[in-house]
Amino acid sequence: MTDHNSSAGGVDGDRTSGEQGRSAAGWPAGAQQQPQSPQAAAPYGYADNPPVPPQQSSDAVRAQVAAAWVRSARPGPVPPGEAAVPVLPPQVSQASAASKKDQRKAAQEAKRAERKAAYEQKKAEREGRKKGRGGAPAAPAQAVAAPAGSSVPAASAGAAAGSAAVSGSQARAAGGAGFDVPRPGGRLPAQGRRTHVAVRAALLITTCAFALGSCGVAGLVVGKSSVAVGDADLSAKDVERYRLSEFPITAAATFAEEYVTLCMTYSPQNADKRRDALTRYASSGVDRDCGMTGQGTQSVRQAKWDGTVEELPEFGANGRYLGIQVKLSTGRITTLSVPVYVKDPATGSGLRIAGNVGEMPLAARGSAPAVKQDEEVVDQTLSNQLKGQVLPGFFKAWGASDTTGLTRFTTPDASQSATTGLAGALASPEVQEVVALAPEGSEPNATITYGQGQAVQARVTVVWGGAAAAPAKGTPPPTTSVKRSYRLTLVNTAQGWFIKDVRGGVLDPTGGRADAGATASAAPVPEENPPAVGGEPAPGASPAPKTP
Repeated sequence: MTDHNSSAGGVDGDRTSGEQGRSAAGWPAGAQQQPQSPQAAAPYGYADNPPVPPQQSSDAVRAQVAAAWVRSARPGPVPPGEAAVPVLPPQVSQASAASKKDQRKAAQEAKRAERKAAYEQKKAEREGRKKGRGGAPAAPAQAVAAPAGSSVPAASAGAAAGSAAVSGSQARAAGGAGFDVPRPGGRLPAQGRRTHVAVRAALLITTCAFALGSCGVAGLVVGKSSVAVGDADLSAKDVERYRLSEFPITAAATFAEEYVTLCMTYSPQNADKRRDALTRYASSGVDRDCGMTGQGTQSVRQAKWDGTVEELPEFGANGRYLGIQVKLSTGRITTLSVPVYVKDPATGSGLRIAGNVGEMPLAARGSAPAVKQDEEVVDQTLSNQLKGQVLPGFFKAWGASDTTGLTRFTTPDASQSATTGLAGALASPEVQEVVALAPEGSEPNATITYGQGQAVQARVTVVWGGAAAAPAKGTPPPTTSVKRSYRLTLVNTAQGWFIKDVRGGVLDPTGGRADAGATASAAPVPEENPPAVGGEPAPGASPAPKTP
């Protein structure tokens, strides 16, 4: 009797005892059970939308199949050709499904191995073509990549990558010499590392050599440019003009001025003291009286080096002839040439008058050149306006240093000389002449307009009448009147013309010389001799000259 509710009924229900080659479970001998379609196994009424049975483990399925076989087995002894226990499908030990993260990692490693193998193959082929050597081409590297959804171990992909790398190495060995490219952050192979070290060493040596060469060239240039220019490169005139010699001119000139002051000051009453003072300056063979015969009285008002220097050939760099200009109490001006010896030119020590002095004429005067004023344009209208309205009040406040009054005539950025004044030294100014110069490019005899903030230059002559305050007791009275010339800078503003700067002195446009035809030996008018100071002659203040 067949159990239709059992799943084994469809397996062995219709099998006859004479059928051979089938097992008791209904499968061919040596074959596994084939899965049936869902429609064939589904009960009636569930063909269109069969329910999904819950998944069971392989052990549970085997237990159900064995129980169904036992229920459907025929009573009685088991035929000799049939087995007492159904042949169950072999138990397949399936590994637990890998996680998605492990599957992705395995897929990535497989792809990476595949790309590396392809790269090694292309590289080997490229090197083989580059070397141009014959022989069998290298076997292409095959990378066995596991599918993304499979649970193939990552060792299979690693083995494929290793075999690809071995194939690439063999291809390189067949194609010619080469080197491996390390992965990022890895180390170079032995041969490549040696080459890299050699290249670095060569670059370091080249850089050092270049730096040393640059330093050497710079040193040569600096050393050559710092070589001192010797006297041979300059003429003797330039050396004398610019005082480039080692002779101490300042110390020797001061020494010579003191000696000339003693030499040109004398009186019979102080002849012995004068002689003793002169011996402290001169050498043993020099006239101890400095050329004076002992008659008459004379004093020196001023003795100054006139800037002339003449080489003393007998002493070389240790001696010079210096010109000393002397103004006597009689009003006469003369020049003395004094030979001076210096023992140590570096320090200026060991000074000594090495010979007798000689009186020389004054240095010849030159003539001044004429000043070109052809391109100047004088604005006479502005000159008259400044002379009558602006400058009289300004010079009155400027002479007295009236700060309040000066603010009415000066600009906010006026110079110190324009805002200081003469502090009462001169007063009663009278503006005698004003020459206002028009801006450059102006046409003569044309109406000239000035913009706001525009500056002009003016030459002004002022006659001062005397001092603003009474002179102190014991001082001579001031001069009745003096004429002085100034250069002014004026600025045009919305309120009128204001003074920005005041400077003294105006050039003579005529030039030439006023003493044309006069002789240089003409003596000036004598001055009164100063009184004696303490009854003893002194440099610059000796007793008044007396007749014998």
